[in-house]
Amino acid sequence: MRDKSYQDKAVIVTGASSGIGRALALRLADQGAWIALAARDAQRLDALAEECRQRGGKAIAVPTDVTDETQCKALIERAVAEFGRLDVLINNAGIGATGLLEELPDLTIFKRVMDVNFCGTVYCTYYAVKYLKQTQGRIVNISSLGGKSPLPYNTNYIASKYAVHGFSDSLRMELASAGVSVTLICPYWVATEFHERLMDKDGAPRGPQGRAIYNEKTMTADQCATITLKAATRRKREVLMGPGWLAVWLRVIAPGLVDKITVNMVLKPVAKRVERAQGKE
Repeated sequence: MRDKSYQDKAVIVTGASSGIGRALALRLADQGAWIALAARDAQRLDALAEECRQRGGKAIAVPTDVTDETQCKALIERAVAEFGRLDVLINNAGIGATGLLEELPDLTIFKRVMDVNFCGTVYCTYYAVKYLKQTQGRIVNISSLGGKSPLPYNTNYIASKYAVHGFSDSLRMELASAGVSVTLICPYWVATEFHERLMDKDGAPRGPQGRAIYNEKTMTADQCATITLKAATRRKREVLMGPGWLAVWLRVIAPGLVDKITVNMVLKPVAKRVERAQGKE
């Protein structure tokens, strides 16, 4: 039987032009949702909106840079004007950059990552809350296991996700009496364009070689989207994917051991895959 949990529900998805955001939009369209698609790439958004409509949903494309508070406010107001209500806000927009903190030429990239991942979430949520209270709606923040168990060489990304976690946990308590749920999604690696766009210390994207970190066991964007929507439907507090629960509990019991495991069993194998990919170019 076709899932109809989001039929005629008004949903905003940020970062909708690719990856998890795109997969969420298509899944929502399959259920007959009304979707406001937000990202910077207007051409991709228009194509996705048409695909969503073909799959049974309503969809509008709203080009938005979530680092701009004014644009975030306009996104929320456009969605409400179009659909007459707001039931779900999915804060999915995100970027990252790698490199040692001390080797960054300045803090421009660091601030950019914080602005997209954290401030963008805050801006959209701030302007959406009053409408979500009217429908006892849902807020879904797409974070990362990095917000629970950090990685070196990713200080900007990890800091932004820790901030999203604290924001989500505090906001959940504030909105509980209004019937608005806050679901925090913490994916492990998901096969998307994210690591192709992942920047180095100078702001240059990694390009196709960024996908070298994935293997045949890496979760797909559609799998992540399916888990996310089920969790939101059930108003779950938090979803930890991959080795999430193990990493969280081990960090409480033996944080030093987790640091060593992270470097030796996670980062080093990834580095080897990237080196092999570079050797094939």
